[in-house]
Amino acid sequence: MRRTRSGVNHLLGFLAVVALATACQRSQQTTFERPPAPVTAATAAARDVPVYIDAVGKVVAREVVSIQPQVSGRITKIHFTDGAEVKVGDLLFTIDPRPYQAQLNQAEANLAQAAAAVNLAKVNFERVETVNDPRAVSRQDYDTKKNAVETAQATLQQNNAAVETARLNLEYCFIRSPINGRAGQRMVDMGNVVSANTGSLLVIQRLDPIYVDFTITESALDDVQRNMANRTLLVEANLPDDNLPGREGKLTFLDNAVQDGTGTVKLRATLTNADRRFWPGRFAKVRLILNTRRDAVLVPADSPQLSAKGSFVYVIKPDSTAELRPVKLGQRQGDLMVIDQGLKAGERVVVTGQLGVTPGGKVRMTTPDAGTKPQPTENPPAKS
Repeated sequence: MRRTRSGVNHLLGFLAVVALATACQRSQQTTFERPPAPVTAATAAARDVPVYIDAVGKVVAREVVSIQPQVSGRITKIHFTDGAEVKVGDLLFTIDPRPYQAQLNQAEANLAQAAAAVNLAKVNFERVETVNDPRAVSRQDYDTKKNAVETAQATLQQNNAAVETARLNLEYCFIRSPINGRAGQRMVDMGNVVSANTGSLLVIQRLDPIYVDFTITESALDDVQRNMANRTLLVEANLPDDNLPGREGKLTFLDNAVQDGTGTVKLRATLTNADRRFWPGRFAKVRLILNTRRDAVLVPADSPQLSAKGSFVYVIKPDSTAELRPVKLGQRQGDLMVIDQGLKAGERVVVTGQLGVTPGGKVRMTTPDAGTKPQPTENPPAKS
């Protein structure tokens, strides 16, 4: 019996030790805390930002002229090189002028002959007109000489018009540029015979200023018209593969109807293009500035996250805990994002490290809070 009681006592003592060790282990697990998540943060800032519409446009020359011959003949000289910049009045082509010079000479001779005939007719008419005795000149002779004067004057006018036509045809032999622009590739070589008003010899396009045509949806038409009524709207244009700042221009055209089938409206912006940065036929990124939003709340574009319930940000509280805050996003402004609802200026948000953050958990900033720096890039995509 003593051995049995001793064994029981040893067993009870062992169980007590095991129970105490388990309780201590549970106590250690209960008091264990998750380490703070390393993050970077920024402070939401309030600034004025543009309200805009992004679109894809196409660059179009302001003026396009197709040079056609207005007289027939052989090309005797070409005065430009393909792709050259030309100005108004610059000589482009010369058509053999000799046949038209001969026509002008003949017309001028006919004009001189008609002028002499007018003078003779006037002299003859004056002779019968100044006779004092009406019986000395018959009425028929009087009318005949008067008619001869009128006929000679009409012939003179006709020959004068022939001279002007011949002089104009001679002038058409020297084809000049009607606009300032850039010459394309010529369609004929020297020695070719061309026909009047048939075929194109050359196309010239004016590149400065230049147009950018683009479209908007009919749902955005009301906003555009409302803002156009107050001021001229600004447009920023950039090329898809260009890292330069956008070129600023003005909205100069709004079409008078919505296009059937597409539900879009055509608009046109006018830009300066002295450096020939924009080239006809190229696509361009276009941003139409409607107005300015005052004191918009901005955070870095990497701060908002997306969940099944919508967009949210982690707001860092004064005690270094993270609060999951649902937000409504506005338009993107370069590297920044507008927060329409859910956040106030001055609140700190997590920028990177969101995967390690839990709602209500502690966070540790790995770098000092640098604030929200507005460094927008050109024509970032709009957030819907």
